[in-house]
Amino acid sequence: MDALDQKIIYQLQMDARISMTELGQRINLSVPAVKERIRKLEDKGVITGYRAIINPEKIQKHVTAFVLFDSRRCKAFREFCSGYPEVIECHRLAGQYSYLVKVVTESVHNLEDFIDAAMEYGQPSTLINLSSSLEHKPFFGDALSS
Repeated sequence: MDALDQKIIYQLQMDARISMTELGQRINLSVPAVKERIRKLEDKGVITGYRAIINPEKIQKHVTAFVLFDSRRCKAFREFCSGYPEVIECHRLAGQYSYLVKVVTESVHNLEDFIDAAMEYGQPSTLINLSSSLEHKPFFGDALSS
């Protein structure tokens, strides 16, 4: 992956809806060259998809929590998290805890329901998020300076 690929990735992370014309202008490549590079990045699995970023507050999800979880029933816990609609991320960890789960929900009451249900699979330690100063930081932000 060269500097142009990094610039393309950065621009797509900042705005995945950018037109190929605008993207080409920003990185000084023709539209066909940009399209070809993007296709190759997709084929290699570097770019795995495009998503909309949703503001949880606007859909009445006012509580974000991170639950550290010590589980001895990992497969069952992963299945539980996959089926729980308010779990939006589940990461396997090394160390004291087995998993880090991100839960976004309407209320502390709903969070408590998740914790109660999850206790069947092990011991949780819950951290409620007060604010986020950095989210969705793009890879290769330094590629623009080269």
